[in-house]
Amino acid sequence: MITHLSASASNLIDVNETVSTDVLVVGGGPAGSAAAIALARSGRDVVLIDRAAFPRDKCCGDGLTTLALRELELLAFDPGTVDDWFEVDGASLRSPSGRSVDVPLDGPGTYAAVAPRLQLDNALVELARAAGVDVRDGHGFESMIEHDDRIEVVADHLHITTRYVVAADGMWSPVRKALGINEQGYLGEWHGFRQYGRGATGTAAKQLHVWFEADLLPGYAWSFPLPNGRFNIGFGVLRGGEVKTKEMKQLWLDLLERPHIVEALGADFELEDRHTAWPIPARVDEAVLARGRVLLTGDAAMATDVMTGEGIGQALLTGRLAAEAIDAAGALHPSVAAGIYEREVEYHLFADHKMSRALGKVLAKPWGARGAIRVVDASGMWGKRNFARWMFEDEPRAVALTPIRWHRRLFKRPGVNLR
Repeated sequence: MITHLSASASNLIDVNETVSTDVLVVGGGPAGSAAAIALARSGRDVVLIDRAAFPRDKCCGDGLTTLALRELELLAFDPGTVDDWFEVDGASLRSPSGRSVDVPLDGPGTYAAVAPRLQLDNALVELARAAGVDVRDGHGFESMIEHDDRIEVVADHLHITTRYVVAADGMWSPVRKALGINEQGYLGEWHGFRQYGRGATGTAAKQLHVWFEADLLPGYAWSFPLPNGRFNIGFGVLRGGEVKTKEMKQLWLDLLERPHIVEALGADFELEDRHTAWPIPARVDEAVLARGRVLLTGDAAMATDVMTGEGIGQALLTGRLAAEAIDAAGALHPSVAAGIYEREVEYHLFADHKMSRALGKVLAKPWGARGAIRVVDASGMWGKRNFARWMFEDEPRAVALTPIRWHRRLFKRPGVNLR
């Protein structure tokens, strides 16, 4: 039996090369690279395709939580391959009332870092190449046909026969569209807006800043430091809030003139190039995670933090879980791999997603954001340190409510040492 997912079989002849592999990974971002690396290291033949040629930029805040760092550690990732890697040892949080509190992210080890996606994603793709992955960047997914024992995929000038497909192709996932499971009109839960800058001489040159501006709620603005006075600055808003996406460009100009933001950056800061914007899907508990021989990861699985919009850690995690599910299933029926993957994603992300959604509703209100910062400020150094580690996902967001995930070093683990 053949299930037609996209296009017709006649499309399969318009190719220049035929490739056969165990697993095809579609998308070379963190989710795709993590899956490809893990599978190749376990002895699988892996082909990775991406429409873009690397290095390529991805609109993002560039922040790496402890979750992301621990996943990179599992990949034996070398931060030295990212020229502008910047480790952060503290964050400044500002409430709508103007109250500011500094929270430490000190070691031993690292709990947060910043890495431009142009460099990070390219370094991960190169790590995949080194692991033996057949990387075909510049080859975009076009269509696929599913058979009982394999999937045939057409990409730019490629015909690929594979046992499994890992879809890591982002918010607008062509693979998900080919499966017929796209949500009509879905634009994500968050919308982000970002620009790079240089010449920071204030605290933002070294410190991560998060501003809960009253007119952004539900949402926030940020500045994440990079080497030599450069920085990634932007803001994100939840769809359905007071700020409409069409108003974001004008609001951006106003934000950059606010005295506390200018003070943090330094009066002589300059913006680089142009601003960019992007939608962020955060609905992993409702998403289709697997269909037949296809496992969906990262943004294609809507696996970002609904409270913050952060998704690099979740992308790396879901990529690894997909690889482990395929490896564990081996030659068994693909439903085994799908079942393993769905259970693991639920275990690692569903409870945290629900807690983040509940907390996000509190922080969406001015009184909630003010109250949260006030409580943190009054909690002493122990409270501030543990709040920071909780915020940056050193442990799962809802770990206190899920005893099955408790371990002996709960809340006591050192940071990550990638060097």
